[in-house]
Amino acid sequence: MQNDKNSKFYGTGVALVTPFTKNENIDLKALAKLIDHCIDGGADYLVVLGTTGEVATLSAAEKRQVLQAAVSFVDQRVPIVYGLGGNNTSGILEEIENTDFQGVDAVLSVSPYYNKPSQAGIQAHYEAIADKCPVPVILYNVPGRTGSNLTAQTTLNLAKHENIIGIKEASGDLTQCMEIAANKPEDFLLISGDDMLTVPMQSIGGVGVISVLANAFPATFRKLTQGGFTEKQEAVYSLLEINPLMYAEGNPVGLKVILNEMGLCSEEVRLPLVEASEELKQKIKAALEKIDY
Repeated sequence: MQNDKNSKFYGTGVALVTPFTKNENIDLKALAKLIDHCIDGGADYLVVLGTTGEVATLSAAEKRQVLQAAVSFVDQRVPIVYGLGGNNTSGILEEIENTDFQGVDAVLSVSPYYNKPSQAGIQAHYEAIADKCPVPVILYNVPGRTGSNLTAQTTLNLAKHENIIGIKEASGDLTQCMEIAANKPEDFLLISGDDMLTVPMQSIGGVGVISVLANAFPATFRKLTQGGFTEKQEAVYSLLEINPLMYAEGNPVGLKVILNEMGLCSEEVRLPLVEASEELKQKIKAALEKIDY
């Protein structure tokens, strides 16, 4: 991988869950334990309060609490990326004004959802955020959640902005990703947003992944992103059975089953998500027994 100014975001970024207690309060002890597990396992950076962190269900005060706790627990051991996005541009700009970015290395900002804006609207949205944000911005394209696609051309237009440093690409469209890789600035980061497409993404110029499963298996993802080709194959193939189970009843429902089995946090999620069904739990536990972690 090339050595550039954004290399701190190469490798594995963990899209951290937000642990809850049985009464659905933030479980800071579990958060500290999870962070240590990820860093000790070889995670290169952590993403706090993304989709996997159930950010849509957290109050503004809770988001501040989680971010401040994560910055404290990480204690500069790895970079921190903060999830800060939405479909109300002015609201995001206000949130930027009211956020303490001390200890935050970059922002991950999801493309506007539900509104289904034009490409011109998406570009203007991101430019407004990047102009205002005191730390670099990583775009996040996930059409399956947002209802619209951030096209390769719009991504390349945004890559020219001095404060936009990369994209988490979760469109599942490798041709689109190739268009970005072939035409992007040299130091613009192409990051996989799909755990199972990390190796193919690396083959076309991707620098790593922002991962769901790395919460549980950071060492596996270190092999997957930084090992030799055979090691990468073995790592990704070991996850083939368990990966789809993570999303069968909503993310991070399945993941929290694994983390509970590992003694890292409870299975608690917040409505509208509910805990995994007994059938799903049994499938996950059976798949987990086959993984060497």
